[in-house]
Amino acid sequence: MEITDVPYAVLRFQYQLARFPLQLFGEQVVAGMSSEAPTRLFYERWLGGLDASVGKMLGDPDLEKRGAALLERSDALRRAAQLDATATQNQAQADDDLKAKRDKAIEDQNDARAVTEREVEEARRAADERKGAAEQAAQQRTAAAKQQADELAAQLKKSAEAAKREEQATITAAEQKATAAAESKLDDAQAKRSDAAGKRAQADQVEELANLEKQKRQSERASDA
Repeated sequence: MEITDVPYAVLRFQYQLARFPLQLFGEQVVAGMSSEAPTRLFYERWLGGLDASVGKMLGDPDLEKRGAALLERSDALRRAAQLDATATQNQAQADDDLKAKRDKAIEDQNDARAVTEREVEEARRAADERKGAAEQAAQQRTAAAKQQADELAAQLKKSAEAAKREEQATITAAEQKATAAAESKLDDAQAKRSDAAGKRAQADQVEELANLEKQKRQSERASDA
């Protein structure tokens, strides 16, 4: 060791002493929090930045590398938490949209059914009125009027049923379109969840490497001692 290295060695030792309470706090308090808790991410990012800056300033590559790894892990977990929150929000929105569109389709279907039934009832009532008027006349005119009324009622019913089928087809198409759009949003939310899980796995690998590096240094220090 050169003489010029002595001050840096002293400063590194002093930093390790000053850092010990922070390390103790992290092991006893922060470690008990969720890996994606905002308080833990803030603490780890701050401590990682501090280690990286001090390691670079004091020429301690191990300290700098450990700080950079902690920074990278906290950033990865933060991004994963953001992606997870976005995916959850998108999935909830997709569920709400699907429910709203299905409710609207059911409402339209009920309205169309009510209109059709009302039209059929009005047609029958009109036919009955015409039939009664015809019966008050001659017997021959009553028969002709009845036949005409029945034919008209059948035509009106047929038209109403055709209109009902057309409305049902429109409602079915709207439901299929709404379902497809909602399923697309759900697929997108699932993809984002998968991305978030991948980033968590990457963060865990970084943490494992950092722990291995830490154990290695502790072993080396124990051997030197």
